[in-house]
Amino acid sequence: MLPPPLLPIAFSGAHLDRADHVRGDPEALAALQGPNARLLRLDGLDAVLAGSGALLWDGLDHAAPDSELIFLGLDGEAGCFAEVPAVTPPGGPHATPVNWLTMAVLPPYELAAYGTARSLVSWHCRHRFCSTCGSGTVLAKGGWQRTCTNPDCGTEHFPRVDPVTIMLVEHEGRALLGRQPRFPEGRYSTLAGFVEPGETVEEAVAREIFEEAGVRVRDVRYVASQPWPFPSSLMIGCYAVAESDGITIDTTELEDARWFTRAEVADALEAIGRNENGKAFGAPPAHAIAHVLMRWWLDQQARD
Repeated sequence: MLPPPLLPIAFSGAHLDRADHVRGDPEALAALQGPNARLLRLDGLDAVLAGSGALLWDGLDHAAPDSELIFLGLDGEAGCFAEVPAVTPPGGPHATPVNWLTMAVLPPYELAAYGTARSLVSWHCRHRFCSTCGSGTVLAKGGWQRTCTNPDCGTEHFPRVDPVTIMLVEHEGRALLGRQPRFPEGRYSTLAGFVEPGETVEEAVAREIFEEAGVRVRDVRYVASQPWPFPSSLMIGCYAVAESDGITIDTTELEDARWFTRAEVADALEAIGRNENGKAFGAPPAHAIAHVLMRWWLDQQARD
C-alpha cells in the first residue's frame, strides 16, 4: 500500500457537521434558522472574503427574501446556510471564479465549506426543472434534494458528483505530464479524464492515458482524492507505471505531452515558492491535486 500525501488537500477537511439527521426534519431546520444562524456570503458563485481574508459569514437577515436556503451543516450548535438566488448568477452555474487568489488565501477547511456551498448552489441553479417531465422543482431536505412539483411525477433529484481520474504516470524515474491549449503558457500537469459508465477507476486511468498520450500503463493504484467544485467533481488521484515511453498525442485533447525527470519536476514545484518560472515547465498551483500528486511522487522517490 502506498502512503498517502502529507500535504493538506484544498477543498477537503470541512469543519462543519453535515448533520444528515437534520436535513429531513423540517422542525429542526426551522429551529436552526434563528438569530444564531450563519449565512455564507457568495457573489454569484464566488467566495466573498472578510477583511481578515477568511470567508464572510452573516446572519440570515442578509438573505434575499426570494432565495432558497441550503443547510450546509452545524458549527457547534449554530446552523450554517447558503442561499440559492432566484435568478441564476451572471455567467451561468458553470462560471469559474473571477479571482483564483481566493484559492491561495483560504485554508483547506474554509475552502471545503466554500466548495460545498458552490457545488450545491450551482446544482440547484441547473435543476430548477425536472429532467423526467419538465415541471418545476422545489428544494427539499435542506437543499440536499429537489422534488418535482408535478403530482403525477414527483421525481426526487439529488446533487451529483462526477468522478474524474487524475494520474501521475511513471516510466523509469520520469513522470508523464501534458498541457492543454487553455493552460497558462509553459504549464504542464498530470493527465486527467472523466470516469465513463461501466468502467472501474483503474480502467478509466488506463483508457485516458492511452487515448490522450498513446501510453499503455499497469499497476494502477489510488493515492488521494479531492472535491473540485467546478462545478462538482471528485478528483481521484492515482499512480500508474508505463510499459514504454513512446508517446502518441491526441491533439484534440492535448497540445503537448512529455516525460520529465525528478529534478525537473522538483525544480518546477520549488519555483512556485520562489514566484518564478521553473527551468523546465510551470507546475500546477498548490491548491490543485496535480501539485499534490507531483510532490507525493518526489517523496516516494526520495524514500526509495
